[in-house]
Amino acid sequence: MFQGSIVALVTPMRPDGAIDEDSLQRLVDFHAENKSDALVSVGTTGESATLDHDEHCHVMRRTVEMADGRIPVIAGTGANSTREAIDLTRCALEAGADACLLVTPYYNKPPQEGLYLHYRAVAEAVPIPQILYNVPGRTACDMLPDTVERLAAIDNIVGIKEATGDLGRARELIDRCGDRLAVYSGDDSTAMELMLMGGQGNISVTANVAPEAMHDMCVAALAGDRDTAERINRQLDILHRTLFVEANPIPVKWALHEMGLIPDGIRLPLTPLAGSYHDTLRQALVQAGVLASA
Repeated sequence: MFQGSIVALVTPMRPDGAIDEDSLQRLVDFHAENKSDALVSVGTTGESATLDHDEHCHVMRRTVEMADGRIPVIAGTGANSTREAIDLTRCALEAGADACLLVTPYYNKPPQEGLYLHYRAVAEAVPIPQILYNVPGRTACDMLPDTVERLAAIDNIVGIKEATGDLGRARELIDRCGDRLAVYSGDDSTAMELMLMGGQGNISVTANVAPEAMHDMCVAALAGDRDTAERINRQLDILHRTLFVEANPIPVKWALHEMGLIPDGIRLPLTPLAGSYHDTLRQALVQAGVLASA
């Protein structure tokens, strides 16, 4: 359904933490004009954890409206309550999103059967394409391949964002479910290799600041052109690493502010990027060709 460079879009905020719709429009236009293949609205990078229900639905709806058919919008609708995930997924359907991305329930550590029943309940309740999202480093919950394979039998579960960074896990998912589910990387540093082994794309933080290069790298990797993909990825590698010097999305929001695309707002308990990292990240943006000079 979706292929290539899928941007895990930030939610721009003013210094007081209010959502900045003018900057959101600027970001949507930026990605539509610079070859991004799809947007994820209000995922982890979009600070979903600190938006209330009404804000969450509003940002999803406005992102769809701003995209205006130029670029697909995948709505982040995961929650650690199944009822809340269903409500958010219904909001996304009503907003006109093309699909939903649902992170595993975080903090409450459900067993594998609980994960299966959670995702099945959302899929049965809301008739929209749904992408599973496994990121145990943030959720303390690892959805195992056996569970993914069971969920692949549900018609409107169409993909998985696998963000462990474990290429062995990615290979197993592709081998077991790749004919029924699109497997996407959720780890920029290993995304190229995942696509070369049969994955369908990358749901990316780096693409926020380097959309065209990420698109071109994904195109090459999906075509099996390792030489071209590696050449582009070498230039991006410093961003893959430096955009995680503090918890995502702290560094990427600072970078987008440095690029003049968004204000410097972020919501507690996240805080602006520590000053000790400013020069490091600014130099990475220059080295990757995102900024002209430091």
